[in-house]
Amino acid sequence: MAGNELPHGAPHEPPHESPRETPGDALGATPHAGADERAQWRGLQGDVEGLADVAAERGRGLLDAARLQAQTYVEQRKSDAAQSVHDLAQTIRNSGRDLGDKPNVRAFFDSAADGLEQLGTSIERRSLGDFYSEAESFARRAPVAVAVGTFVAGLIAARFIKSSSLPPEAPDGDARDSFRA
Repeated sequence: MAGNELPHGAPHEPPHESPRETPGDALGATPHAGADERAQWRGLQGDVEGLADVAAERGRGLLDAARLQAQTYVEQRKSDAAQSVHDLAQTIRNSGRDLGDKPNVRAFFDSAADGLEQLGTSIERRSLGDFYSEAESFARRAPVAVAVGTFVAGLIAARFIKSSSLPPEAPDGDARDSFRA
């Protein structure tokens, strides 16, 4: 085989040099076509930036819609809770009226009903932000009470989870018998 021939007899072509690519020449075009490609590249960058802006705006729109829906949901639940408190107050007040012959007990029922009425009105008037601010303020004023309350709630939750995870006892003997083969 000759040094200038390929195995199948085709003459070997000398390697041609490619022009140096500049950062703007993403496709490796010839130097005289570089200005057109840079213009296309800039146009593509502009299109991508425009799409990013549109996507960001739509994302903000979706976030605003989700926030509005969550606020509407919370307001409805708040209204439902206030109505439940008002109903409970009315029930307690009616129960106290049945005890007309015992004025001290009736006064206790009326006082409890008045307190619940005030609570229901307070729930109706306050926003979710107000409730959050009050809870945060209480946690800052009485951190020990919050810690103790959280600990007790954790114990109750753990006890509930433990009791609900036990398998039902078998009628004949030990519950472990059901796992034996």
